[in-house]
Amino acid sequence: MLLEIGYDRRRAWEYAHRWAYGRNPLFYNFTGIGGDCTNFISQCLLAGCCTMNCTPTFGWYYNSASDRTASWTGVQYLYNFLTSNTGPGPYGREARLGELETGDLVQLGDSQGQFYHTLFITGCRGGRCLVAAHSYDTFGRPLGSYSFARLRPIKLEGCRAAAAPAPDCFANLINAVAIPGRCLR
Repeated sequence: MLLEIGYDRRRAWEYAHRWAYGRNPLFYNFTGIGGDCTNFISQCLLAGCCTMNCTPTFGWYYNSASDRTASWTGVQYLYNFLTSNTGPGPYGREARLGELETGDLVQLGDSQGQFYHTLFITGCRGGRCLVAAHSYDTFGRPLGSYSFARLRPIKLEGCRAAAAPAPDCFANLINAVAIPGRCLR
């Protein structure tokens, strides 16, 4: 039976703030080989819930650069995971831009409907959202300063886990001590 453990938006924001202009050495840096944006966003989500989904292929986890799911680093795969997840880990839904708050996500796409970039919402003021991202590192950048043909807002609704996360999981993650919820095999 899974527990609803919630999604801690404050912790996700703190992680984004701490690592927006750097790289947590616990994770591989994918800049230059497809981009680091969704890897960084997955780290922010992990900071907000300290739980991974260890389901092979269709789950959401990171053990190493060569042992991870496509949803950890792939824009479309992360969307698919979040919007269909009924198991452990974070889950959400496609939303309207006006519904977003700190800790939610937005994905940018081209005119053919291919989504290519994932951004973390750091705050919204007066209907304008600010974001954090990797590959082109930023924190607090106006969403409107990006060029894109399509926008896909994702509202994070919660997180489920088989057990409550360890009390030190967030501290270990943000301080680059250990990855919480690893899927060890």
